[in-house]
Amino acid sequence: MVSKVYRPSPRHTGVKACLATLGLAALAACGQGAGGEGGQEAGGGGAQQQQPQAARVEVVRIEPQSIGSVRTLPGRATPYAEAEIRPQVTGLIESRLFTEGELVNEGQALYQIDADEYVAAVQSAQAALERAQATAATAGETAKRFERLAGINAVSQQSYDEAVAAQKQAEADVGIQRAALDRARIDLARTKVRAPIDGRIGRSAVTEGALVTANQATPLARVLQLDPIYVDMTASSAQVLRWKRDVAEGKIETVGPTSGRSAAVPVTLEFENGDDYPVEGQLEFSEVSVDQEAGTVIVRAQFPNPGNLILPGMFVKASFAAGSYNDVYLVPQRAVQRTPQGDGYVFAVGDDGTAVRKSLTIQEANGSNWVVTEGLSAGDQIVISGFQNLRAGMPVQVIGTSSDELASVKNADTETAPE
Repeated sequence: MVSKVYRPSPRHTGVKACLATLGLAALAACGQGAGGEGGQEAGGGGAQQQQPQAARVEVVRIEPQSIGSVRTLPGRATPYAEAEIRPQVTGLIESRLFTEGELVNEGQALYQIDADEYVAAVQSAQAALERAQATAATAGETAKRFERLAGINAVSQQSYDEAVAAQKQAEADVGIQRAALDRARIDLARTKVRAPIDGRIGRSAVTEGALVTANQATPLARVLQLDPIYVDMTASSAQVLRWKRDVAEGKIETVGPTSGRSAAVPVTLEFENGDDYPVEGQLEFSEVSVDQEAGTVIVRAQFPNPGNLILPGMFVKASFAAGSYNDVYLVPQRAVQRTPQGDGYVFAVGDDGTAVRKSLTIQEANGSNWVVTEGLSAGDQIVISGFQNLRAGMPVQVIGTSSDELASVKNADTETAPE
């Protein structure tokens, strides 16, 4: 008898696997149900014990103060005086009497023009003058003789009048010839071209043998007076208008008159490479009109330039005091954050040790600080580091006060660029 072996079908195998899986899931659910309440109690206890972590920040304490309102403007150096050397007579350049780039004095000879023709002209004028003088002397003697003869009726009155007229005409000719001699001498003197001012002379536009003409358009050379030297700063009309409005509203207290030269306003200079010019200048004047094309106003300052360190055409930045702000606060720029609308604000440490957000009214920049007119109080501790994730009302822990930052606020460098 052959016994049959029972082989489960795939369908029965799948059903048993599903039943086994459901049984394990039920046991796991029961286990969680038994210990679920205790787990929730443990978790609840941890949440109750966790406290908000205080943000570690560094602060700077600020106080109200008076600071200078200084304007920094771009400018170009221009010579104090400039003279273009042009010949006043025509001739060939015989020699150049200077070295290019050297200092020359007023009246120093620079060029020698061939003078032979002008020497001859002087001699001719001298001879003409002597002839006129001889004629005038003869006419004078004739007039005197006719005067005596007319007294005894030896000559007619008409003859006497003609003799007097001839004398006056001869004297007039003497004056004409004397003027011609003076003019010839002037032309002779002008064959030596001289420097009209003291200064430094540039390169020569002509060489020996060149033909030059009187009052020609092209200058032979230029002489520039560089000590002292001017710096012409350019300010927009809007900047000048804002400055005057702030003065009128009392936001800026001026140290003297706002126009003219009666107030000595010092000016500092910075070169294009960032170096400071060691000598202070003085504000000269402000242009009385606005450039219609550029909409700018020229503000001129004068600087001593003994070493000719400042050269004409050089680009510089000049700063001068426009007055002073009273009872304002200097806040480090790195402490100020901005809203999406661009308004500035800072975080301060409140009396309860939490972060307080304060909106600011910023007047202008002052070096690495902002000049704040509203929004702060004396003694506020401004957060200058650690505010990246800080929110209003969060507890804070002050880990120190930045003495360097505090010093920069108390002794602020007043390099201010007008907005």
